[in-house]
Amino acid sequence: MLTYKMRKLYFLILFIAFTGSINSCNAQSVILRSTDQRIRYTGRINQSDGAAELYWTGTSLKINFNGTGVSALMQDERGENYYTIIVDDKVINTIHPDNTKQAYTLAENLPAGKHTLELFKRTEWDKGKTLFYQFTLAKDAAALPPPEAKKRKIEFFGNSITCGYADEDTTGQDRGGAPYENGYLSYAALTARHFDAQYVCTSKSGIGITVSWFPLIMPEMYNRLDPTDPTSIWDFKKYTPDVVVINLFQNDSWIVNQPNNPQFKERFGNKAPEPDQIIKAYKEFVKSIRKVYPKAQIVCALGSMDATKAGSPWPGYIEKAVAALNDKEIYTHLIPYKNTPGHPSLKEQQAMADDLISFLEKTVKW
Repeated sequence: MLTYKMRKLYFLILFIAFTGSINSCNAQSVILRSTDQRIRYTGRINQSDGAAELYWTGTSLKINFNGTGVSALMQDERGENYYTIIVDDKVINTIHPDNTKQAYTLAENLPAGKHTLELFKRTEWDKGKTLFYQFTLAKDAAALPPPEAKKRKIEFFGNSITCGYADEDTTGQDRGGAPYENGYLSYAALTARHFDAQYVCTSKSGIGITVSWFPLIMPEMYNRLDPTDPTSIWDFKKYTPDVVVINLFQNDSWIVNQPNNPQFKERFGNKAPEPDQIIKAYKEFVKSIRKVYPKAQIVCALGSMDATKAGSPWPGYIEKAVAALNDKEIYTHLIPYKNTPGHPSLKEQQAMADDLISFLEKTVKW
């Protein structure tokens, strides 16, 4: 027969077990809000009103966690952006956020244990910005310290080629809509991953140095945080690349021959720029990059579309501009003309990456 003390102890044990079970069932998921220091951001990102604002191709968010799944609370401005999801260095899916604030499952049913998840913006800023509010880990998961920053850093200033425009359009129509554009598989992103380098892509389809297909040129955009806002200035001290690759002039090479183009008229009036003007504009832009990155190794590249085909004067313009700068840490590299219609396909993007990687391995020091 149980004594009073024994009965009291018995009911106490039952109470603890019961309340522990309730607490276990009601365990709260771990939330990492946009400002959480356990999130590793890469790229030009603004923190505003409880959310991170994502604009540029190649912008990424990365976390470490111990658990089986993660979701993200997001809202896209127009519902046009696409994101690649990478878990443990493997692409597992793509998401297409809506223009309503909602949660998206990024990964689920993962093996229990430690994982790394990256969310990579594969589309350009002309598709609108995305607001990222938080990661939510699956129940019983734990957030871990952020992934270490990669020691090597690289930044690309480019146009549609660098953005991966139409690289996933297999129909030959050269469609540049969001479903067919994959910046994760552009030559630039491939090159960065080869060198295990942090990657920033300051690029926009259609942009040039002297003229673009729209009223904005790279010398007016390169220093922006929000690319749509001329008053939004990027702090270059936040990211200092070891290597900068500039791949521009493809769009200039077309528009300077179209005197009826509205942007031609806006930039040049009735007369196309002389070679000396073009060379000077390129030189001044490179000087701007050198000013904000005084120790970077700068590669002035061009290719692989028809600006590098036989007889094109544009490689020569770059070579003359670089020679005039007389800077031993500024190099010229021409990526061979692909000699096919439209923008580079996935296969051609890989060929560009292979070519650039080979050059960088022989030339730059990390």
